[in-house]
Amino acid sequence: MQAYVMDAFSSRVFGGNQAGVVLPDRPLPDDLMQQIAAEFKHSETAFVALEPDETVKIKYFTPAGEVDLCGHATIASFALLRSLDRIGDGARIARTRSGDLRIDVEGDTVWMDMAPPKLLRTLDDGESAELLRAYSLTPDAMPHGFAPEIISTGLADIMLPVRDHETLMAAVQDEHAVTELSRRYDCVGVHMFCPGDGACTAYCSNFAPLYDIPEECATGTSNGALTYYLYRRGLVRPGEENVFLQGEHMGRPSEIRSRLTADGDGVLIRVGGRAVMSMRCELMIEGKR
Repeated sequence: MQAYVMDAFSSRVFGGNQAGVVLPDRPLPDDLMQQIAAEFKHSETAFVALEPDETVKIKYFTPAGEVDLCGHATIASFALLRSLDRIGDGARIARTRSGDLRIDVEGDTVWMDMAPPKLLRTLDDGESAELLRAYSLTPDAMPHGFAPEIISTGLADIMLPVRDHETLMAAVQDEHAVTELSRRYDCVGVHMFCPGDGACTAYCSNFAPLYDIPEECATGTSNGALTYYLYRRGLVRPGEENVFLQGEHMGRPSEIRSRLTADGDGVLIRVGGRAVMSMRCELMIEGKR
């Protein structure tokens, strides 16, 4: 069966966040998908099937286990299907463990709906200080009037604001401490950010050592959650397109875009980006083509 490596949230090869994408030629058991994901060693590998009703079923595995949703692997999957002429421009439904999501393909850009945003909790001063210590930072690293919040748009992450780009780049993670904090707060990891400049809405770094991902260079769900965090403070507005730059620590700069709409029925957040194919291979399962 065919397998690919896609560089998501990038318009050039070897930029952005790599995701494995497998197009199985038959249903695969979960333990085999887990083995394949471990073999790829990317933060996530997506297993993609076009259904008879033209929906797209996707399952996501990290090297450590299955996850409900992965933004960059979703962008990668639909960009791949578009590049292979398996789908055209327009709207599709992605069926995931996190629920059904609308996906829009607009040429080389893929936009995906996030799950409805949820503020799960706000960390108090003591919890905030403990979290900052896990990155060798002190409480004055956080801008006045801001606090870390756990927000989900499909996956729960801690939004951790820091005052400027220099502080963001100076953060040094204690992987054990962040793993334990992620387990305590029942979240994937930490999405650290600072205010952007004319080039972007915010600069970001994402850490998920609980899932064997010390740092990730592009995360769709986390930036969807960040969009909601900023919206609640009046820092982004409905109808605008937001740009998040991530992955500088890793030498793989990534550009993640978001859009937000709000009405009486609530808030809808969409995350978008491009993806390019960097590798293509044939998986040999049980020694057979």
